[in-house]
Amino acid sequence: MAEKQNTPEIRFEGFTDPWEQRKWSEYVSISTDMVDPRSGNYDNLPHVGPGNMESFTGRLYDNVNTVKDDALISGKFHFNPGDIIYGKINPQLGKYTYAQFEGLASADAYVLNGKNGLTQEFLFGILQTKAFFDYSVSVSMRSGMPKINRDELNAFEFLAPNESEQRAIGDILLKLDDLITLHQRKHDKLCTLKKSMLDKMFPKPGETEPEIRFEGFTDPWEQRKLGDCFEFLKNNTLSRADLNGENGTARNVHYGDILIKFGDCLDGERSDLPFITDDTVLPKFAGSILREGDVIFADTAEDEAAGKCVELRKLPKEPTISGLHTIPARPRFPFGSGYLGHYLNSDAYHRQLLPLMQGIKVISVSKAALQDTQVRFPGLSEQTAIGAALSEIDNLITLHQRKLELLRNIKKSLLDRMFV
Repeated sequence: MAEKQNTPEIRFEGFTDPWEQRKWSEYVSISTDMVDPRSGNYDNLPHVGPGNMESFTGRLYDNVNTVKDDALISGKFHFNPGDIIYGKINPQLGKYTYAQFEGLASADAYVLNGKNGLTQEFLFGILQTKAFFDYSVSVSMRSGMPKINRDELNAFEFLAPNESEQRAIGDILLKLDDLITLHQRKHDKLCTLKKSMLDKMFPKPGETEPEIRFEGFTDPWEQRKLGDCFEFLKNNTLSRADLNGENGTARNVHYGDILIKFGDCLDGERSDLPFITDDTVLPKFAGSILREGDVIFADTAEDEAAGKCVELRKLPKEPTISGLHTIPARPRFPFGSGYLGHYLNSDAYHRQLLPLMQGIKVISVSKAALQDTQVRFPGLSEQTAIGAALSEIDNLITLHQRKLELLRNIKKSLLDRMFV
């Protein structure tokens, strides 16, 4: 029975020995190598602190500066490639990284190294387990700033196998991290590419045509008031609490869906949209049932995202109605598929809304304000080409998002099942 309890749910083939109880103080070294950053010996080295680490991923943000640039004056911990840096402030934020270079670590972090047969790869895995997270959070709760001190770390106990099994576990987790980082970089590059395309494919204020155009398109762009291009539809004011149930007469698009769930265009059937279960609602909105080509603005947000828009390109089979804090609109004449979703969310259009927004904690934009804004568009063929190009980038972004979610779920499962 004891052996069964001291082994993880899944193991690599060939490993059968029970895991042994270990105490942090006996197997993990917490560096005391604090140096003076003012000496000039470390000026060109990077300075890493909790604020440079992405929570729960081990990744570093692109905001790491050199020691000289940060103008450091107090003692910092010197670290080397292969050391582990763990943020001791607010352990619930999950700040840790496996160093790939030499540098100085903030005094708000610990530099960790395994010893007496505990490998670095396995130690890095321990920091990511639920057992360590729960412990670090439980002992760090105190008045003022939550943090875990050296004595509390040294008191942590864990189970570990022999070095060979440790390396096998650590290696697969690090390989997953590499794959996650690869897809994250591709995702980020695509997002940057899309932002650049949005900036260059629509005319800037005061200009009559965009910076770049597809070959063969030379006709001037039109400019008209949004109110001349769209008719506004009715929206309902049902809250999420009023949309319970698995079946109903219609689906509902809530402003939160537009701000968080959707991109520029709604391309899926979105069976996850909640049902309106009140049978009296649908007849009231029979003339405002959404259809492909309509756009919906979120009229409120906690920031300047107010006015974010989604173009509807595919809808659920059930009738769909625009919901709380939304402004649904229907084009008065055809637009190229994908054009409106991308254009109405671009800076070229959205910056018009900024001076029209009202509120402090909650920002809103009105229907009256929207209808007086200016809409710019080329001929239908060029609209379609623009929509198709930007939608293809969206598809690639979504592809990498899904791969990231899959890889993160695999890693979470391994952390849950490969450690005791």
